[in-house]
Amino acid sequence: MPLAPVCAPGEDLHAAYLEQLRRSGRGNVSYERAARAFFRRWPDPQRWAGEPLQVRLAADSATRPLITFLMLHGALRPGYDYLLERKLSSIWREIGDSPIGADIDRFMTAAAELGFTRRVRSATGSQVPARLLIQAGGGLDELTLADLAEFACACRDRQERTGKGHRHYLSALSNAQRVLFHLGIVDQLPGSSGPVAFEQRLAEVAEPIRTTMIAYLERKRATCQPKTVSAIATRLKHFGLFLARIDPALESVSALDRQRHIEPYLTWLVDAVNPKNGEVITVADRSRRVVALTTFLTDITEWGWAEAPARRLVFRDDNPKLPRLLPRYLPVDADRRLAEVLRDRPDNELAAYALQLQRACGLRIGELLDLELDCVHEVAGHGSWLKIPLGKLETERMVPLDDEVLDLIDHITEIRSHGRPMPHPRYRRHAQFLFTHHGRRLGQAAVRAELNRAAHEAGLGHITPHQLRHTYATALVNAGVSLQALMALLGHASAEMSLRYGRLFDATVRTEYERALHLAKQQARTPTGGRIPLPLADITGGADWKNTPLIKSRMSGGFCLRAPAQGACTYANICEHCPSFHAEPSSLPVLAAQRVDAEALAQDAENRGWIAEAERHRKLIARLDILISEAHAG
Repeated sequence: MPLAPVCAPGEDLHAAYLEQLRRSGRGNVSYERAARAFFRRWPDPQRWAGEPLQVRLAADSATRPLITFLMLHGALRPGYDYLLERKLSSIWREIGDSPIGADIDRFMTAAAELGFTRRVRSATGSQVPARLLIQAGGGLDELTLADLAEFACACRDRQERTGKGHRHYLSALSNAQRVLFHLGIVDQLPGSSGPVAFEQRLAEVAEPIRTTMIAYLERKRATCQPKTVSAIATRLKHFGLFLARIDPALESVSALDRQRHIEPYLTWLVDAVNPKNGEVITVADRSRRVVALTTFLTDITEWGWAEAPARRLVFRDDNPKLPRLLPRYLPVDADRRLAEVLRDRPDNELAAYALQLQRACGLRIGELLDLELDCVHEVAGHGSWLKIPLGKLETERMVPLDDEVLDLIDHITEIRSHGRPMPHPRYRRHAQFLFTHHGRRLGQAAVRAELNRAAHEAGLGHITPHQLRHTYATALVNAGVSLQALMALLGHASAEMSLRYGRLFDATVRTEYERALHLAKQQARTPTGGRIPLPLADITGGADWKNTPLIKSRMSGGFCLRAPAQGACTYANICEHCPSFHAEPSSLPVLAAQRVDAEALAQDAENRGWIAEAERHRKLIARLDILISEAHAG
């Protein structure tokens, strides 16, 4: 911002300073002598600011109070180079009676409302806003992002000039910008510099491969989320660097050869090292890199790009098979111990509450931190629900809440920092987020750090936030929740995603195991040469046979029960499906009863997630409808 005109507390700065000394009781002969010498040499104090930095810093202890007085009263803008070298801790004694005192008080009050501690407020206030107001020469409401940028630039210049670190200044500058944002003075929150340009990220990839990859990434921005495009860029970069090393003269992507380029790359991936931890990359990472390359080549071929290879280069078997791991849930005891630490002994209270809410509702960490302040919805006659924002699969969902979770959200609302709505990264609008502290959103790093601390204190190994989601889903499966309900609660797009949890503790497998084990023990105690048919009550547990967790078939004259491990009988309903079978009118009651039971069995199979089994019953129902129609026709 342009420099404001210098203003002084009266026409005679020298006299005003002497009066200030008299009122404060700090005056002495050395101070007065230093003031006379200063004004004799620099009648216009601003000319002093034009002296070399060494001259300005050479002011002695008797002269510095005069310089402080002139700065606080708008009569001197000494330059950021001087302000960054001066310690202004003593300035707090005089700010209250100065023209900038009211602005500093307003800044400190806003910082307190955002949750900054007194120590941080004091450090931030003296390091940034006081210096900004002195140098800019205007009021707090006149500060701009350009002033903040000038301050940051001066910090970097100081580090280059002196070698002294400037991280504490930049940290205080970030805090100050958040306070100014919530005061409505600036329109942007501090943040990272944003995504690195593709040209910079792929700078080491040889031309013209680099140009083709950048053009592809720019095209993907139109249809993919920024994080997805960034991940693709990282994986294509690995391939581009590999090509630059083994074939720097490669003229185009169209010149790629499977034997010279693709197969060596696939082999190299087996021993590729992750630069972050120095370990060989995982099979999952290898798979992601192969998929990215495959998609890249497939896309540019389908789009008709001139750079596309003439033939297919990557095939399905080139992608390493991934292990089918079960969800990593927390055992009941570990879940209880972790919850106790988060509830009773939190370090970062807001992060601990966030983890408890994630465990209670099965949220992904991105969904958790994107929750808005109005996320709880009351539905008349149906209780309270949590609206979960768009997440990994680009879907919103509602999750029912109980009183305990409602109390937890109330506590979060009480301790979060209040302030101005902040930009939403997905919707491009401003929003009041549920998890905010010190004028900014709670970050994933803080949540993970609190989880690591709590897990260590609970005597557990490394735990990831996503394991809390697995634990939530596993608890629901163990409680007998249906597949459809589990899909809705977790926000899964396909039954296959939810069926992973069903494989953890399959009640049917357990029932069959115990039944078979009981039979085996009976046979061991009572040797016999023939088969022992179990009583029906032992198989069904006294329940209706149609509700048992078994493979069931309804025939015209009875029913059949088989273990899930056996699968459906090959001969089940073979007669009904035979084209030579014809029903007589006298068999209509039997066929109708069979159809009713088949409907019940199809519904039971769907509820258990047995899609193929449900389809088998549906085919029988369709065949029975034909037989019944033919019997009616005579």
